[in-house]
Amino acid sequence: MAENEDGSEKTEGASSKKLQDARNKGNLPRSKDLSSALLLIVAAVTIYATGTLLVRDLAALFDFNFIVERADVFDLSRMIFHLYVSVVTMMDSMLLMMSILAAAGIVGSIALGGLNFSWEPLTPKLSKLNPIAGLKRMFSVQSLVELFKSIAKVTLVGFIAFIVLSYFLPETLGLTFQSIQVAIANGIDIIIWSFIFVALALVLIAAIDVPFQIWSHKEKLKMTKQEVKDEFKQQEGDPLVKGRIRQMQRQAAMSRMMSDVPKADVIITNPTHFSVALKYDQSGGEAPILLAKGGDFIALKIREVGNHYDIPVIQSPALARAVYHHTEVGDEIPNGLFKVVAQLLAYVYQLRNARTGAPRPEVMPDLDVPDEFRWDGS
Repeated sequence: MAENEDGSEKTEGASSKKLQDARNKGNLPRSKDLSSALLLIVAAVTIYATGTLLVRDLAALFDFNFIVERADVFDLSRMIFHLYVSVVTMMDSMLLMMSILAAAGIVGSIALGGLNFSWEPLTPKLSKLNPIAGLKRMFSVQSLVELFKSIAKVTLVGFIAFIVLSYFLPETLGLTFQSIQVAIANGIDIIIWSFIFVALALVLIAAIDVPFQIWSHKEKLKMTKQEVKDEFKQQEGDPLVKGRIRQMQRQAAMSRMMSDVPKADVIITNPTHFSVALKYDQSGGEAPILLAKGGDFIALKIREVGNHYDIPVIQSPALARAVYHHTEVGDEIPNGLFKVVAQLLAYVYQLRNARTGAPRPEVMPDLDVPDEFRWDGS
């Protein structure tokens, strides 16, 4: 089982964040054997498909270079011309094959792990120059596994190649007694079949290597339980820190709310459990706004601030509970409470005007809260 540097066991699978970080660093499962097998198979198929064209061009090229006038041999410009024509002819013949093989090489390299681009592997690291770390990598378990894999691959591919060459040896030796065009055609057939058999050997190796690389990659990225906890804290935040932040936010919000209480036109109480402070802008407000609300201790503080600033404090349990449970601080009161709040504000304004000599209202209006806004405590 994988272990961390401190000896703790890595028993947990890699998180999505660790997988993404590894991908950003270019750390992906790759299989060189898969790329090699695909490249050989595509090469064999391409040679087989374009064999006729290749044989024709090669035969023409041999004729062009072996049938040379004596004067051309001593003329440097003619020799350069021969070289130029030979290169152009071969480029025309090999361009399609080279393009297909280049595409196959790219596909083979990204077939496992997908396409990814990262500058991280190119970044110079002084740790790579540490000879002690280099020796550890050379004699690590991973290096030994790779060494045995390489020996096994060379042995298998060499054995298959030996069988194929032994089988085609008579035909290969017979090419010297054939005409150029026939020898080229038969030689290409031998090459194609050799590619196919060697590629099949690499396919077998790739079938073993691909699952191993996937498993090895997952094992390397495994995490300890502590690493999982630490990552969760980094992403979600330490519960103690988050709790402290929420407490500070509540305190800041409470402070702002209490600072708005002196602006209220009226405070409605339960009378002990709830208090709400309302403000109505007569110059253009559409509806009264809830400046502050609170229960128990906060309700008491709202009443104390209201008494300190000589704000009318009205006892109406049903209306206080309705506003408290159906309105958030800073929002307008619901439409269904417009009428009853308007009656209360009219009464408050009459009380305020009575201080300047206007008639004082005798009785507070009956504040009838609609049934849908009544709160029974359930």
